[in-house]
Amino acid sequence: MNRSPSTFPDFGLSPHQRHAAVRSHYYEKPGMDGARGEIWAYTDRLSYRPGEIVLLQVSATAPRFSIEIVRDGGTEAVFFEQADIECHWQDTPEQCSVEGCGWETSCEFAIGIDWPSGAYRMTLTARGRDKQPIQYRHLFIVAPQAGKRSGRILQVAATGTWLAYNTWGGSNYYEGITGPNGNQYSPVVSIERPWCRGFVTLPPEAPRVPHGVSMPPKTAPRYPHMEWAYATGHSKKYTSSGWASYDSHFFRFAERSGYAIDLASQHDLHFTPEILDGYDCVVFVGHDEYWTWEMRDAVDAYVERGGHAARFAGNFMWQTRLENGGRQQVCYKYRARAEDPVYKNGDVRRATNSWEAPEIGRPGAETFGLNATRGLYAGWGGCAPRGARGFPIYQPEHWAFAGTGLYYGDLLGADSHIFGYEVDGLEHEIRGGLPYPTAGSGAPAGLEIIAVGMASQVEESADIAAEDQFLGDEDGRFSAETLFGEASDANLDKVKRANGMIVSFQRGKGEVFHAGSCEWVAGLLRQDAMVERVTANVLDRFLGARS
Repeated sequence: MNRSPSTFPDFGLSPHQRHAAVRSHYYEKPGMDGARGEIWAYTDRLSYRPGEIVLLQVSATAPRFSIEIVRDGGTEAVFFEQADIECHWQDTPEQCSVEGCGWETSCEFAIGIDWPSGAYRMTLTARGRDKQPIQYRHLFIVAPQAGKRSGRILQVAATGTWLAYNTWGGSNYYEGITGPNGNQYSPVVSIERPWCRGFVTLPPEAPRVPHGVSMPPKTAPRYPHMEWAYATGHSKKYTSSGWASYDSHFFRFAERSGYAIDLASQHDLHFTPEILDGYDCVVFVGHDEYWTWEMRDAVDAYVERGGHAARFAGNFMWQTRLENGGRQQVCYKYRARAEDPVYKNGDVRRATNSWEAPEIGRPGAETFGLNATRGLYAGWGGCAPRGARGFPIYQPEHWAFAGTGLYYGDLLGADSHIFGYEVDGLEHEIRGGLPYPTAGSGAPAGLEIIAVGMASQVEESADIAAEDQFLGDEDGRFSAETLFGEASDANLDKVKRANGMIVSFQRGKGEVFHAGSCEWVAGLLRQDAMVERVTANVLDRFLGARS
């Protein structure tokens, strides 16, 4: 096996630029491409069903554009083309990230009755001021029609997390241009804006978050994905969310492996929970961090009545609310107790805080068996940067590992680096060499822990200066405050040593499998045979092919 390089990649940035790539707030906005000109677009909804009309809003420096729409699955197929469509430059509110762009509709088209469910990549092309092509790529989902779907998988795209990380227009849930000084993240984000660069397509060489290097001793953490983004003009958050980095890899794997699979958005799950009816297996993948109460209700009820939920995803952390007919998503996060209106005049259970906040009364483990506050970072920054790249196996005899040849103590997916960059865990104890949930963990009855890896909520090193670290201890102190009421050093010590797990359990008439890592899809992208086999074992069992 080839050893990983021991030096970080060089993208041609100076030390000052590398610092700016990580520490500064850069984002996509109208006019950023300057003299060349530009074209941007968004659709009026995240998803549609066959026969429905798509309204496309376009702002461009050119007077006309063409459009091509391709279904992005196991194979690619063109479903729509049109040229010579009129467009014009449209003014954009400064707070478009919050309010929406408010652009006029430039064109509309109908989803064909014969368009299969899936993700549809839209490429808009116009002529720049230098007479060379300028392009923008957007994506929408065609959701399935209602009805019995025996033998089919429904994948629910993590669109709540896409919205949370979208940098277009300046503000998301992490950085922003809101607040009295124009430098705060926004607790409200709009669907009515373009997706940032890197959410729809990416070149193969784009780095993922987990380190691809073997770091020598006393090496300050580096963040190649942010450096690459800064050097190439992509969003700083391209590898934290989006179709290109996460959801696409599972969908393509499933189709190429012969599974019949449909796709829906989390808005579909929220507003039309009956979309789950008729499916034997529902799948959630990648970085899947933001959920509404109603989404959890839909999944819980589905499993109780006999459904099967497979989650190959990490960071089940925040409750959100959808407002303004679903056009805005709300999550106050760290500022929830101080600013979320429901703490003063609403149902505090709907607070947009961590699911583990006691006032919400609905721990994340109740739905998927794991939660983010007992897991979090692995394999990047200063959080276990040289740690296990795969899941350490504790129960190789579990049905999910059939046919893999795994042994107790083996690492699943280490070659493809599936453990990271954010993982979900659970408070547990070791008895007789096996992990078990503790009494106060919130785990559902009968939950089996079959793999456990180490993670951290705090960058901590005696040899690396704090100013050379990006993550620090902010998340750890938030978890300490959430769980224990105070972000003291003593409480931080209770949470900073974290974990990521694979678990399974039965509830009601149904069953749940959860591989709690954002990077599980990296094993499918990199064609890791063991990861593919475990994935197939879960899908086959949940579809009824195996008992």
